[in-house]
Amino acid sequence: MAKTIGVILSERISAGLVVDHKLVGPVRRFPEDHDDEDALVEQHTEALVETIASQVLLAADGAKDITAVGVALPGLVKDGVVAEAPNLPQLKGAKIQELLIGQLRSHGLDVTVTAVNDADGMAAGLASMHGKLDSMIRVWTLGVGIGYGRYPFAPGAWEGGHTVVTLDEKERFCGCGGRGHMEGIMGHRAMRLRFLDMEPEEVFEAAKQGDARCVEFKRLWHKALAAASATTIHMAGPGKIFIAGFNTRFLDMSMLKDYLQQMVKMSPLQGYSLEIVDDTPEVRVIGAAVSAEQAATR
Repeated sequence: MAKTIGVILSERISAGLVVDHKLVGPVRRFPEDHDDEDALVEQHTEALVETIASQVLLAADGAKDITAVGVALPGLVKDGVVAEAPNLPQLKGAKIQELLIGQLRSHGLDVTVTAVNDADGMAAGLASMHGKLDSMIRVWTLGVGIGYGRYPFAPGAWEGGHTVVTLDEKERFCGCGGRGHMEGIMGHRAMRLRFLDMEPEEVFEAAKQGDARCVEFKRLWHKALAAASATTIHMAGPGKIFIAGFNTRFLDMSMLKDYLQQMVKMSPLQGYSLEIVDDTPEVRVIGAAVSAEQAATR
């Protein structure tokens, strides 16, 4: 059975040993204190690579028969190079695969390394845990920004959170500066910018109480997710679409399905399904490991 290591980067580094697509042993985390959210951002590139390598070695726990290491990180990754990383800007332009291979080799671990977008890692993890490694699945992650993951891997940017869902010139809250983006409507940061006098939780609570402005935004929020989902269905076909992230708490599934049904009318494309799932480090660690295992055999 192949042994792989999955690593995810977000506010913290999480790493775990995966055997036969299942976690073996604990998930290692750095920093251990979840409140130290700036620990990774403050490290320069070389130090961060060294920290990732240290967590890989801890997860390996002395094993030398590791076949591959997968690293899932927030950003645009192409051919092992981090083209863009808004949350970890020191990684922009870093040849992350090459750097990690060298760092691990210096510690006696000679393995291949695969770097993927964190949402793609999430999709691979969900495919594995739901027994759908032979199917195409997609996942939206609703958080500070909006992530879009796809399994199986296919070449492309896959920055689905920046799907254009409106032509309204006033819709310019997206963190990338683009106009009309899904993230500019649904992202937590974007909602806080839009409602400077209310937190997102208060907006959706006020919508329940009938506040007209908040009811209208709730509809826009669901239409944005429906529009982006309809776009991917029309481009890639029907199938399973998972929805994860801490802001799934705002999701009215009946409203979403109603809007999506209005947007996808061709009968061959209506064989899609939606499901809310928990977004956990364990799922992402497994997904990063699965991505590395599959890349090693391609």
